[in-house]
Amino acid sequence: MAKKVIGNLKLRIPAGRATAGPPVGSTLGQWGLNMMDFINPFNEATKDMMGKDVIVHLQVFDDRSFSWKSLGQPVDDMIREKAGIQKGAANSKTDKVGTITQDQVREIAEAKMEHLNAISVEGAMKTIAGSARSMGVEVVE
Repeated sequence: MAKKVIGNLKLRIPAGRATAGPPVGSTLGQWGLNMMDFINPFNEATKDMMGKDVIVHLQVFDDRSFSWKSLGQPVDDMIREKAGIQKGAANSKTDKVGTITQDQVREIAEAKMEHLNAISVEGAMKTIAGSARSMGVEVVE
């Protein structure tokens, strides 16, 4: 019989730097999970992405076991990195804080394709371009 899922958690953790402190320790502690069973494998799996944040989805089961998967770097971080900016615009309709090219949008779309709700790379590119526009980043040819 399958285990019953009692919780779905979504965490944003610095790659290779998960510790027993917040946000990991406090979140896993609330669910009664052994933190080190998550921290050590996570740090090992993400050590090549040091310095970047990683999105992690964690499923908690009724016997206090869990499974997790890493979704990689968030799209907004990738856009900011490509545009060379620190943060998006406060008002994206009037303020433009940077630009990215269609090739950079394609790179991001290909990297995130398996996690996006898109059938083709072109569809994923439209999703990424929309995210960029909402951050005040223009997409140019």
